[in-house]
Amino acid sequence: MAFSLLPGMGAVKAEDVLSINGDAAILVEAETGKVLYSKDADKVLGIASMTKIMTEYLLLEAIEEGRVTWDQEYAVSEYVWKVSQDTALSNVPLRRDGTYNIKELYEAMSIYSANGATIAIAETIAGSETNFVKMMNEKAEELGLKDYKFVNSTGLNNRDLKGTIPAGNPDEENVMSARATAKLASALINEYPEILETTSIPEKVFREDTDDRIEMENWNWMLPDLVYGYEGVDGLKTGTTDFAGYCFTGTALRDGTRYITVVMNAKDDDGSASYKSRFDETKKMLDYGFANFSEEEILPAGYTVKGTESLPVVKGKEDQVNIETAEAISLIVKNGEAENYKPVLVIDEDKLNEDGQLTAPVKKGDKIGELTLEGADGDMDFLSEAGQSTITVDVIAAEDVEKANWFVLSMRGVGGFFSDIWGSVSSTVKGWF
Repeated sequence: MAFSLLPGMGAVKAEDVLSINGDAAILVEAETGKVLYSKDADKVLGIASMTKIMTEYLLLEAIEEGRVTWDQEYAVSEYVWKVSQDTALSNVPLRRDGTYNIKELYEAMSIYSANGATIAIAETIAGSETNFVKMMNEKAEELGLKDYKFVNSTGLNNRDLKGTIPAGNPDEENVMSARATAKLASALINEYPEILETTSIPEKVFREDTDDRIEMENWNWMLPDLVYGYEGVDGLKTGTTDFAGYCFTGTALRDGTRYITVVMNAKDDDGSASYKSRFDETKKMLDYGFANFSEEEILPAGYTVKGTESLPVVKGKEDQVNIETAEAISLIVKNGEAENYKPVLVIDEDKLNEDGQLTAPVKKGDKIGELTLEGADGDMDFLSEAGQSTITVDVIAAEDVEKANWFVLSMRGVGGFFSDIWGSVSSTVKGWF
């Protein structure tokens, strides 16, 4: 389990251009994890049912690995039955003597945030919710999250679990930072994009044509067909408890660009809180992203750094070799600010001799070093090292430099010898006058 209040890699304090009403918030580009806006993004706070993003991840992983199947049947435990009967919580009531397949439990969890169904999935994967919570914390560490602690699979307060305490204290809840939540959401969306096929369903009937029929309206009211509909929104997870307040991890796709947002303990302008608060604050971030940022090619493939277009070569048929970038670098940038990014060239010192030269032979395409981008205000902020790597490309030799044969090398040696003698004689003669 990781628990730190240190800022994330390369973090820079972003200008609070949005004045988000909430305890913490973050806006990131989903593919690279580049942070475009943040407010107290490393503050550890309650996450409520945003917890289910991790439960969804572990289920989809288990499905992919064949440890669980969609049509697998689950027999309801006493614990799950008790939790599922509490209509004060988000739930689809499950029968004590009933069986349910994993697909319908998954849909109830992802669409309706059904807590009993979520625990049922945890028991299916790990045997018990206690074992599942261990898996949650282990997976968080594996994913490189910081600032988290999971004590149950649902995001409820432990006191609402009918006397069962999977982990932690009797009144404890799950916590994460906005940054960690966004990183988890990014992992889920990028590794298991099929999640969006379910989280984008505005409403679905659970157990249709039975006495247990329940209409499940998605709690994500920003889906285009719902009350606060927003173009492109197709996920991801709301969360609400007294401890966490109104929270939402959202995502939207437009014109090939996907953003992920997190807002925690969202408030209205007057300081009060409501379901609408989290969607209003999310809209601010999505509007900001779609209106002000776009992907641009910052440097083309074959780019050369002025003043370092080539490197010297010894023992070669040529005495230098041109170097260039192997690929282009593209990046989500604020409109009009592409020129603010500067290239930083780092030559691999292991490739050079003590005089700073390459030694022939050199093959076209040989890696000579790396080139990365630097923002005007210093390092850019990414959720992970993988994202940071998207602004770094290899610098390679642009052509072959063959090794000179022994005769040429010998003649160069002779030429150097006589050159040294002439230089010595010339200095001596000059000394006479």
